[in-house]
Amino acid sequence: MIRGYDPYVLTGAALLVLVGVLISKLSDRFGIPTLLLFLALGMVVGSEGPGGIYFDDPFLAQSVSVIALVLILFSGGFDTAWTQVRPVATQGVLLATAGVFITALVVGLAANVLFGFSLLQSLLLGSIVSSTDAAAVFSVLRSKGISLRGQLKPLLELESGSNDPMAIFLTVGMIRLITEPGLSPLSLIWLFVVQMVVGAIVGLAVARAMLFLIKRLELGYEGLYPVLTLAFVLLTFGLTDTIGGSGFLAVYVAGITMGRFDFPHKQRLQRFHNGVAWLMQITMFLTLGLFVFPSRLVPIMGVGLLVAGFLILVARPVSVFIGLLFSRFSWRERAFASWVGLRGAAPIILATFPLLAGIPQADLIFNVIFFIVLTSVLLQGTSIPLVARWLKVDAPALPKRFYPIEYTPTENFSSELKELYVPAGSRAAGKAIGELGLPDDFLVILIARDSDYLVPSGGTVLQGGDTLLVLSEGESFNQVRAEFNLQTNGDTGQNPCAAG
Repeated sequence: MIRGYDPYVLTGAALLVLVGVLISKLSDRFGIPTLLLFLALGMVVGSEGPGGIYFDDPFLAQSVSVIALVLILFSGGFDTAWTQVRPVATQGVLLATAGVFITALVVGLAANVLFGFSLLQSLLLGSIVSSTDAAAVFSVLRSKGISLRGQLKPLLELESGSNDPMAIFLTVGMIRLITEPGLSPLSLIWLFVVQMVVGAIVGLAVARAMLFLIKRLELGYEGLYPVLTLAFVLLTFGLTDTIGGSGFLAVYVAGITMGRFDFPHKQRLQRFHNGVAWLMQITMFLTLGLFVFPSRLVPIMGVGLLVAGFLILVARPVSVFIGLLFSRFSWRERAFASWVGLRGAAPIILATFPLLAGIPQADLIFNVIFFIVLTSVLLQGTSIPLVARWLKVDAPALPKRFYPIEYTPTENFSSELKELYVPAGSRAAGKAIGELGLPDDFLVILIARDSDYLVPSGGTVLQGGDTLLVLSEGESFNQVRAEFNLQTNGDTGQNPCAAG
């Protein structure tokens, strides 16, 4: 055995990650949010579980979680389809800023009455629990084969991806007001402006620098490109935080900016960062699960349920309906957006901030936040498919396919590779490709039929249920889709091909 090296630690960590990957199948099969499963695993192996691993280090828990959240936010932004979220950008930003503020205010006032905390302590609790996690929502919907109608999905994606910086700002601001009694609340307004503006500028600048280097460097080893982007992500957060900006906003903006453009190795980099994000999710939730002591949750269950109920039934709906007041979303869509405001990892991470700052009642705040997150995931997460059907905002989800070919877009080629679904009532069903009179710049590359793939010719007859992989420019694509009543699973602007 190597001196100073403990194989048990490495073996145990590897086994925990492996178990985390395997139990994710429960989410796919039964619709249980992965967040809940990973947290439960951490609690099982923790000091009060069968595993007996004692962990009570808020600094380490926060450090691990912050790094994980940085990488998760970048991956979420990188995978975000700008063409989808652009129509709802205004509403998404309103929910991510004003909506978060309203939630924090309403929950804070309720906590002030229920707990007898000072007003600032109550607003701190409200700030910590004010952001949402849409990843849990979509994992549940995907497991049930359900998608969402209209612009709901991009709205929730944009809101959840961009609302963490606001919640972090409010949390840090409340902590400063508590620890610095002479500080004026008005000074936080200037701090907010500086953090958001600096974060957005640095995120845009770093993304442009990454795009320039990826296109110009021509590295001799393809494996170095993920290393390059990973270093840039961490640099973005560290640099922005150092100069007083919001590092979390910067990495999310950098991810969205990179996702808007086509460049060499984009699909490989997206897959790499998606894998890193999953590893970070497992690591983060395990760490936070280890950090909590379940016995400390029992005494606060009653009041915790009251706060959670107030958050779910009052604060979240109020913030959503005000944020979407002048939008075109129907009352059904607003009601669904109100219900799916699940709390995720961010509130638990933010709950460690008061612990390190020495805030009075910080232990109680952490346990209440943890209990609220568990309650939110259990009550809201498991009921999402039922609520979607009841409000009639659900739609069948088209299966995600992995094709046996891969396509890398270049700057000098304007066509894109996209999917088109042929429903049974389409005008194209039952006709040969050669009979359709397709535009010259519209080429059917591959047909996915059931579990098979067909290389098409002009005489290939299309059937209802076929998924077409087509190479086309945007105008011709939209023309063919409308003319023959074809469907998409969301025009993501991303390459649907992946080596399967």
